[in-house]
Amino acid sequence: MARKNYTDEFRQRAVDLYESTPGATLNGIAADLGISRGALREWVEKHGSGTTTAGTMSPPTSGRSESQAARIVRLEAELAASKAEKLKLETERDILRQAAKYFGRGDELVNRFQFVEDHKDAYGVKRLCEIVEIARSSFYAWLAAAPGRAARAAEDTALAARIRVLQDPAQGGDRAYGAPRITADLNDGVTTAAERVNHKRVARVMREHQLVGIRLRRRVKTTIPDQSGRKFPDLIGRDFSIGEPNRRYVGDITYLPIADGSNLYLATCIDLGSRKLAGWQVADHMRTELVEDALRAAARDRGSLAGAVFHSDHGSVYASKAYAALCEQLTVVQSMGAVGTSADNSLAESFNAALKRELLEGRAAFPDQATAYRAVFRWANRYNTRRRHSTIGQVSPNSYENAYDAARSATLTEAA
Repeated sequence: MARKNYTDEFRQRAVDLYESTPGATLNGIAADLGISRGALREWVEKHGSGTTTAGTMSPPTSGRSESQAARIVRLEAELAASKAEKLKLETERDILRQAAKYFGRGDELVNRFQFVEDHKDAYGVKRLCEIVEIARSSFYAWLAAAPGRAARAAEDTALAARIRVLQDPAQGGDRAYGAPRITADLNDGVTTAAERVNHKRVARVMREHQLVGIRLRRRVKTTIPDQSGRKFPDLIGRDFSIGEPNRRYVGDITYLPIADGSNLYLATCIDLGSRKLAGWQVADHMRTELVEDALRAAARDRGSLAGAVFHSDHGSVYASKAYAALCEQLTVVQSMGAVGTSADNSLAESFNAALKRELLEGRAAFPDQATAYRAVFRWANRYNTRRRHSTIGQVSPNSYENAYDAARSATLTEAA
């Protein structure tokens, strides 16, 4: 069931992968993509740029040779600069290590100011502000307001003491009292507005001094229903067994992190029978078009998905009217697991985890979107053509399907 016809996009992606992979060979890339070496060579000659990504450049040479004395002076200057830079980096590292103890406490910005105040004699205000990324003017403004903060802190401490009394049963208080009742007790009998205590301040002081009242009733979070209102039965029932290809599929969306902080998103359509990645699509969004394109890719690869079951979670894109209409057009039967139960679609999630584990190799993100797309393109095709899968007997999905077709043909021949 290997692919016979290739789209122009596939050909261009194959050429781009070959030209962008340092040290790549036609045999290696062709084997990964499940195509012949001759076909890839023809595509490279027709669509390629004629250049390779990897190259070497020799450093420029000057017209005059450098004297021995001048070379020594230059190297000594470079060594001194290197030592100074090393010392600077080590000092900044030590500063950040000490600052880390401050950043884990409540208001991070205030803690940065406090860190600078506590260490300014050792390192200087200017340097500390640069390292912890705050403006010196903001630090000095915070420092000037210190007396006012101290006075408010003292008032809050006195208020906390009054609250403890109101929560102490030995003094007639009630440990179950929270901010609303404590506020009422504090304001009981108060005749002037100046003496009244605001309930927001009471709540803040109680939170800061850990004076939370005992909760007499347990809060219960109710299940949030699917906003689309569209529901489909679970036709898989966590039965992810292998068997006849092109009968049951699962799919999901996962993110591909990029170094600049953005994400790409991968939608998949995986054949349960052979574990083949029959269709997939990558985009910079998670709109319904993403999963629609993945299903259409599977339909092109298979020729037809008529009567096949597609199983997913209750994501809004899969429950959308547009996706349901596409399934009806392709005569695909939709299936969904229970709301909030990841185990009902665990095979798709396991596939996503394996893909990112093998492509990122411990890195936090891909360097850029183009690299991420190339990596997924190569991995997805290699997954079908060469990557051995333990569930199907340590063969590739394409090999499993070829063997399945051969066995079925032999059975039909014997029956005839």
